[in-house]
Amino acid sequence: MLCPDCVGRAQDNEFLRYRLHEGLRKRSAAADERPVADDQLTADDQLRAYYAARAPEYDDWYLRRGRYSHGVIADAAWSAELDAATLWLDGLPIEGEIVELAAGTGWWSPLLAQKGQLWVYDAVDEPLARAADRLRAHGIAAHVHMRDAWAEPERQVDALFCGFWLSHVPRARLAEFAAICRRWLRPGGLFAFIDSRRDPESGASDHPAPADDVSLRRLSDGREFTIPKVYYEPAELEAALLDAGFASAQVTTTERFFLLGRASA
Repeated sequence: MLCPDCVGRAQDNEFLRYRLHEGLRKRSAAADERPVADDQLTADDQLRAYYAARAPEYDDWYLRRGRYSHGVIADAAWSAELDAATLWLDGLPIEGEIVELAAGTGWWSPLLAQKGQLWVYDAVDEPLARAADRLRAHGIAAHVHMRDAWAEPERQVDALFCGFWLSHVPRARLAEFAAICRRWLRPGGLFAFIDSRRDPESGASDHPAPADDVSLRRLSDGREFTIPKVYYEPAELEAALLDAGFASAQVTTTERFFLLGRASA
């Protein structure tokens, strides 16, 4: 399904070039009749597969719909803390050139795009397409591109944001990712993130309790994925950010559900 015009433009268009390679990869995979077993997939492969499959229902988690509802009282507490996290992010001195890594379906993207020139990156096409739709629905312009959060920065920007991504960074690679974050920023730049605290009423009602820094995730259609899910303590993250060369780091929490972090380059 690759027309000559797209093939020609792919040489100077990062997104089309990715789609070209992805199309060829899928065609090659379809020709290979030997399926890859789940236990042969890497942790990164599992994570990408999970978020590609979860994209249609991802916002149910934020909105406490369906399996993510835990009753009126717990849902009210969640909504209040989500509002508090939103106000915290909105109050940060984020401006200029902004990069959002692992943006998923773009829940935070419209807020960030109103603060400066935003680049929205994710390694998975399905949620990224929904992020682009969300921005269009708000009438907000941003640069939306395929890019892995682990890719080396090719420039420096004024602000960097990650929403619920650090908890997918294995402990053994936390120092590596913190260093990548530092390299994204100009001197004086700001890294901000919102992430998960361990709470039994945070995920879906049918998710088993996470253990050993991994989590079994079940989708509405019954498919299951095992993914990295690390519930970092604030002090761990602060130490990793300072070790990576940030001048200051502060990680606080809401009462039950969220980590709120910021670090200055």
